[in-house]
Amino acid sequence: MRASERAYRELREEILDGVLAPGTALAEVEQATRLGVSRTPVREALARLEADGLATAASARVLQVSELSPASITALYELREALEEQAARLAATRRDPARFTELHERLAAAPRLLDSGDDGLRTYYDTVDALDAAIDAATANPMLVAALRSARLHSVRVRRLARHNPDRLRAAASEHLLIVEAIIAGDASLAAHASHVHLHMSLRHALASIESRQSDGHRVA
Repeated sequence: MRASERAYRELREEILDGVLAPGTALAEVEQATRLGVSRTPVREALARLEADGLATAASARVLQVSELSPASITALYELREALEEQAARLAATRRDPARFTELHERLAAAPRLLDSGDDGLRTYYDTVDALDAAIDAATANPMLVAALRSARLHSVRVRRLARHNPDRLRAAASEHLLIVEAIIAGDASLAAHASHVHLHMSLRHALASIESRQSDGHRVA
């Protein structure tokens, strides 16, 4: 693997996981030393992160990890509504019912998984990722899928806000289950509506979480 690709992947994962918090400076020299590579691969990696929207200019010469603000999260969810509701509609009309029936069984086990600690939480998120992949495949629309993947990259950071909220996680699991049931039934309108409800509730929780953390004087990570 090229040094620039490795630097990009490591920095991206640290941003998505919150290891590099919003507002953290991404100075070339510091990151090159920390990652054990030269400055050129880091410069290339930082350019890709800026193109992804995960890094923004702090000054003429230094990038920083993009902030998670109420405005940026709201903008993300406006995009997700347009993309995911249409994806759900298409999936309901073009789906392989057997694939979604298997996902229904996995999502039905979510309450037990969410009571099983970190391992259960990872399994639950793997199931959510599998649902995203199934919907992507069912849409049979590569351009829509490419746009969805870009939006989901930023959604990973927002997802962290619910990681330690069991009530929200259980509610989200129920919302995902409704989306799957609508797709299995071939009901495009219901699938889009279920997706809309899920995104609305997720946005409301994310904004409330940010407000709570900011009132406590914490930076959103």
